[in-house]
Amino acid sequence: MSTHAHGDHHAHQGHGHGGHGGHGDHGHVEGAHGTFGSYMTGFVLSVILTVIPFWLVMTGTLDNTTTTAVILGLAVVQILVHMVYFLHMNGRVEGGWSMLAMIFTIIVVVIMFAGSLWVMYHMNHNMMPGMTTPDMSKMP
Repeated sequence: MSTHAHGDHHAHQGHGHGGHGGHGDHGHVEGAHGTFGSYMTGFVLSVILTVIPFWLVMTGTLDNTTTTAVILGLAVVQILVHMVYFLHMNGRVEGGWSMLAMIFTIIVVVIMFAGSLWVMYHMNHNMMPGMTTPDMSKMP
């Protein structure tokens, strides 16, 4: 008998938190906690996704632009690996609300990041020193 099943057995006997059923009221979903195998899979993937960018930079196999693109792509994959294997985020945990909150957060961050880049680009373009400005003395 696993420790989790033993804990649920006690929760149903009234020894749970606050007398309300213990673990059952916390939105617990089977599979919400990782197994040793899933943690090891996540660890191995994380190591691989860390070693590849180091190898690319140290060997200079690709040109700078391609290396940067590959590193950014692997960083996104590494974030997803951490979210799935270590944070256990999927559509089943907490009725899908944790995944929905994460998606909303990502959308807000992307909007803020893109907006900041857009504003900075246009400020740089419109306020460059030495750009031709109309001479106010020649205005009618």
